[in-house]
Amino acid sequence: MLQATNVSLRFGDQKLFEDVNIKFTPGNCYGLIGANGAGKSTFLKILSGDIEAQTGEVSLKSNHRMAVLKQNHFEYEEYEVLQVVIMGYKRLYEVMQEKNEIYMKADFSEEDGMRAAELEGEFAEMNGWEAESDASRLLTGLGIEEDLHNKKMSELTGSQKVKVLLAQALFGNPDVLLLDEPTNHLDIRAIQWLEEFLINFEGTVIVVSHDRHFLNSVCTHIADLDFGKIQVYVGNYDFWYESSQLAQKMAKEENKKKEQKVAELKEFIQRFSANKSKSKQATSRKKLLDKITLDDIKPSSRRYPYIAFKPDREIGNDLLEVKNLTKTIDGVKVLDNLSFTMHKDDKVALVGDNEIAKTTLFKILMGEIEPDSGSYKWGVTTSQSYFPKDNSAFFEDNDQNLVEWLRQYSPEDETETFLRSFLGRMLFSGEEVKKKAKVLSGGEKVRCMLSKMMLSGANVLLLDEPTNHLDLESITALNEGLTNFKGSILFSSHDHQFIDTIANRIIEITPNGVIDKYMSYDEYINDPEIEKQRNELLQAT
Repeated sequence: MLQATNVSLRFGDQKLFEDVNIKFTPGNCYGLIGANGAGKSTFLKILSGDIEAQTGEVSLKSNHRMAVLKQNHFEYEEYEVLQVVIMGYKRLYEVMQEKNEIYMKADFSEEDGMRAAELEGEFAEMNGWEAESDASRLLTGLGIEEDLHNKKMSELTGSQKVKVLLAQALFGNPDVLLLDEPTNHLDIRAIQWLEEFLINFEGTVIVVSHDRHFLNSVCTHIADLDFGKIQVYVGNYDFWYESSQLAQKMAKEENKKKEQKVAELKEFIQRFSANKSKSKQATSRKKLLDKITLDDIKPSSRRYPYIAFKPDREIGNDLLEVKNLTKTIDGVKVLDNLSFTMHKDDKVALVGDNEIAKTTLFKILMGEIEPDSGSYKWGVTTSQSYFPKDNSAFFEDNDQNLVEWLRQYSPEDETETFLRSFLGRMLFSGEEVKKKAKVLSGGEKVRCMLSKMMLSGANVLLLDEPTNHLDLESITALNEGLTNFKGSILFSSHDHQFIDTIANRIIEITPNGVIDKYMSYDEYINDPEIEKQRNELLQAT
């Protein structure tokens, strides 16, 4: 068991935690959530011992081992991949090193022999003889093929290094796992493998992630960091979110009979208990949910932006026709005779490993760059609004305050009162609207760009990775806004739940062609025929 007792931490005048008391028990996975800047990553560092709290203590049973996902992707450049994974079990690696040094001695003494025998016994107890095969299995599961296992880390790509460090954290069956954004830079197959691993993991997991699908798949509990305290709730992220909404509704209806509230709660819990999930995680979660009482669910103090896109006019029959688009960037052909037609009510997710290809297509369709060949045509009844992946040009060196910044994108000469109220719905309240555009954080810039899009009245939205830099509350609000949008959407994202709940069509761009299907994202990634088609395209010359 991992326990934090009376933990407090301040940075200057900022109070991050005050008298936090929490226990993390084996067999459970805790999703640590909180607004950007609330201190989630800092709390993980306190648990791991990387940062010392000003008051209180963190305790872990003396015979238990903790593993932490490293964030420095360049820490092990001169080490071989397999070796880096085994380093995750520090004591085992030390024993291996000392053992090898003794056996390499030219003047092997009796004392060396006795020490080697001790080390061999400790090595066997830690399952050392299986270390390389276990490390190799983890790497392969995460998509690092065997021919890379003896390469140096410096020879790997950035995303491959992320997978190796994740394998390092998982190696050796630790008792406690601390994972900060473990799905960043992982492909869908690696994420699915990690979900399955954590669902069957028997130790304690504490994870910070903006990936709601991941949190919903693996978490038995949500640890909510708010106002310097951490409150633990049973269930996954969706259960926490919807139960907090139910609690707010009940709080507004205080006069409602308790029996009616209890009936609502039971119906709510029954619906979530029946949700499909994998293996024993579903069973254990159901048992926990069944024990929840009316007093256990509380309204959240979280603030969600209001995001709603309202088109000024309906789209006619013609929306977008793309014919044989080809484009080379820096000597690499990223689009090769790309053709597709978008129709009214299409909500298309662009997927595929080539990020440059997707961004290039967006830029061509918005007229920012010209294709080398091919053409595209927007329908006469369409109007487009675009969210670029890189929005820096809209903010850098811009001395306008937020009201002035937003006014330039308003189709009508709106009053300051209107613009202030509009910004207020996007969580810029009071004096915050006087902030200069050039000093905004990444998440604030995204909320401003979304405000600009909402004012446009466009009936076609193009969004290139819009969830980057957003906290879970803003991602949830944007997800709902796009799901309810009455126009058409073309977007890219790495957020599984975002894609699955918005898109009704998937277009995957591969180096040798396109896969284009009308179906949900879950159906798409689990369809063996599509997997076969993808492999054929990837193997084509």
